[in-house]
Amino acid sequence: MAADPDFWRGRRVLLTGHTGFKGTWCARWLGAMGAEVTGFALAPDTDPAMVEMVDTDAASIIGDLRDRAAVAAAVKQAAPQIVLHLAAQPLVRASYDDPVETFATNTMGTVHLLDALRDVSDLQAVLIVTTDKVYENDDTGTAFGEDAPLGGHDPYAASKAAAEIAVASFARSFFAEAGVPVATARGGNVIGGGDFADDRLVPDIIRALRAGGTVSLRNPNAVRPWQHVLDCLDGYLTFAQALVERPDAPRALNIGPHDPTDVQTVAQVTRAMHVAMGVPDTWSQDTAPAPHEMATLALNPARAREVLGWQGRMGAADAIRLTADWYAAWVNGADMTAVTDTQIQHYRSLEPTP
Repeated sequence: MAADPDFWRGRRVLLTGHTGFKGTWCARWLGAMGAEVTGFALAPDTDPAMVEMVDTDAASIIGDLRDRAAVAAAVKQAAPQIVLHLAAQPLVRASYDDPVETFATNTMGTVHLLDALRDVSDLQAVLIVTTDKVYENDDTGTAFGEDAPLGGHDPYAASKAAAEIAVASFARSFFAEAGVPVATARGGNVIGGGDFADDRLVPDIIRALRAGGTVSLRNPNAVRPWQHVLDCLDGYLTFAQALVERPDAPRALNIGPHDPTDVQTVAQVTRAMHVAMGVPDTWSQDTAPAPHEMATLALNPARAREVLGWQGRMGAADAIRLTADWYAAWVNGADMTAVTDTQIQHYRSLEPTP
């Protein structure tokens, strides 16, 4: 399975987080498939921002998940058939700086959305995106399956694990009787062109290169399940489609790299990005005190393959190469809507990774 334009054409979709990195890619892809997209999100908080260089054609509502009335108004305006909830406070270090805002956005914001959706008459499916960090991680490198215990050391991870519990409660208490499937998708560490957030590896590399400096790495030996944004979004879209079409679709899925052993350290990704951008591989070790972050993280995506027939189409090396191509085009002043469309078309032409 893969995202099917025939399924999405003409469907009313509420996409939260449409002004963010993943959200911009998702809105553009959905629009290209003919979906009627309404976005709800904060105004972009990076400069530059991908959403300001790529035309998504989404009807945009600027609002805050913490504002219950604003969420309810957006749901009423969108009258969605499918909901893709991507909006979040997504940064681990920011969650240490402001844990209350993180829980208010990631946990209670999700509750606000689900509560507002209870009154939607034509609702067909709700997919809540959480994270690979929802699992109780003992830092041994175990590739977590969906049945592993939930947990969270840092406030970001804990807020997303709490959202998982809230989603399961709302699904059973309010949506099951109405026959509306509500599920969670746990995505891996996503890279791709258009990410300009603070405290993320690839944007930090790009900023350092443009400034003529050297990127500083907090945890160069940390291991993460890197995947391209289009692989991740294809998993989300395929999952949402299955929720509508298949009563047996699972209610939680890992959306991660096809091969759990295809992992790279932060230093290896940094080196590969430098090579792909055609510049010398140089980085320094950040020795400043920093809050705790897990050294290893891995996902087992077997259930998505076995139950949905979905698997990723790119390994880490290809994901890094496509990411570097997007940024190189941006630096050279290219039409980034056209570049984004070309990369989506390229991705759709790929065969799943063997």
